Amino acid sequence: MISNQILQNTIDGLKGITRIDISVMDTEGKVLATTTENAEQYENLVLSFVASQADSQAIQGYQFFKVFDERQLEYVILARGDSEDVFMIGKIAAFQIQNLLVAYKERYDKDNFIKNLLLDNLLLVDIYNRAKKLHIDTEAKRVVYIIETKNEKDTNALETVRSLFAGKTKDFITAVDEKNIILVKEVKQNETHEDLNKTAHIILDMLNTEAMTKVHVAYGTIVNEIKDVSRSYKEAKMALDVGKIFYSDRNVVAYNNLGIGRLIYQLPMPLCKMFIKEIFEGKSPDDFDDETLATINKFFDNNLNVSETSRQLYIHRNTLVYRLDKLQKTTNLDLRVFDDAITFKIALMVVKYMKYMEQLDY
Repeated sequence: MISNQILQNTIDGLKGITRIDISVMDTEGKVLATTTENAEQYENLVLSFVASQADSQAIQGYQFFKVFDERQLEYVILARGDSEDVFMIGKIAAFQIQNLLVAYKERYDKDNFIKNLLLDNLLLVDIYNRAKKLHIDTEAKRVVYIIETKNEKDTNALETVRSLFAGKTKDFITAVDEKNIILVKEVKQNETHEDLNKTAHIILDMLNTEAMTKVHVAYGTIVNEIKDVSRSYKEAKMALDVGKIFYSDRNVVAYNNLGIGRLIYQLPMPLCKMFIKEIFEGKSPDDFDDETLATINKFFDNNLNVSETSRQLYIHRNTLVYRLDKLQKTTNLDLRVFDDAITFKIALMVVKYMKYMEQLDY
């Protein structure tokens, strides 16, 4: 469970303090970490020690110690020397690695719990029972962030997020798929949605600079009980999808700021197709030429202001009016009329949504 690198760092630190060579072996006598070059030659001695009833033993100038995980033998520690001081150092090394086993096991158990909590894989009674055993506060306010990375299994991004929240033991960082990092963050009583947004931008900036990774960050709403964490996760997932479809220029998307995109995202596909057929009579906005699409988008950007739109497009006002008239003949919608403009804008968003869903099916 503990990585070999962690074991190596631990015994390197102990040797730096005590000047005693230490090796960590598995129960088959294989070297996992060592501060000396010839530890593999003691494989047979380790196997004999594993088979014995002794928890510690001095053999051929080495002190041998066993490290257990709930009565299951996990590691054998070798400390070079047979003096009482070496025995003490070996016991300290065994104690340190024993504590690492406990810490990593607790972290693993908490990680499993959080994953199952997010995915709604736990009964209500199990949620509270397991949270109590793992010493997790069930009534703390929390919010879920989803950090989507560009590359799958981006370990740099994951470690950067972990380092960012390393000092906050009540926050949980995990992953439920290949591209998304999940942060379940405890929220203080005085924190607002503005503070949540600041946290999202801190994550974004840190990953851009430290991990050199382009990411999208989405987050749900604050929940008051641990049983509702999965709801915040689902909200963050929806925010991530809605952001991709309708707000591609945003790198941070909040569930409570999705606007009309939230409504369209929840429409059934048959209803969307019926609506588009009604508005465009079997045509698609994709059939419009680039000039027309640019005109439409700029007109919406300028709140249906003809003068400002023509100025920004560097065209005469009458040219813009001509284009709008031409569009009206094609669609029977006059974008200068508010109701028609709203209908057209929603139709464009519905088309974006339909395209996104079609891509997911492939």
